[in-house]
This record gives sequence, C-alpha cells and structure tokens, in this order.
Amino acid sequence: MITKIYRVKGTFVMGDEYHNFTKEFKATCEDDVTEKIYSRFGSKHGINRNQISIESIDEIAPEDVQDPIVKEIL
Repeated sequence: MITKIYRVKGTFVMGDEYHNFTKEFKATCEDDVTEKIYSRFGSKHGINRNQISIESIDEIAPEDVQDPIVKEIL
C-alpha cells in the first residue's frame, strides 16, 4: 500500500474552551487519519469523539511537511 501525508485541522473541546489543532500524519487513506485523530486525542486528553471537530483533511507533498517527527519518517 502506498502511504501519503495528510494535514488535519480542527478544534476540540476541553472544559469550557475550544482549542484549535493542526496535525500531520502518514497514512494510507483519510479514514485512517480520522481514526488516528480520535484515538490520540481521546487517549491524551481524555475526550470523546463528539468533542473533536475535524474541519479539513488535506493531502500534502513531502516537502510541505512541518512536523519534525513526520519529516524524520520520510
């Protein structure tokens, strides 16, 4: 399977506040990225899926990657 790099933008609710996020992932499809977002935010922040709002999932080129961990994987 060919993996691609995706940039995800959205918001999540913690307490009474909304927080914006931008994350980059290497995955095979957008559905995998969505599941990674839900599982990582759920385990790290202890929030439910309905508290996470994904606004966009965009495929990006390897040279556009900003996350140092994803850059290292490439």
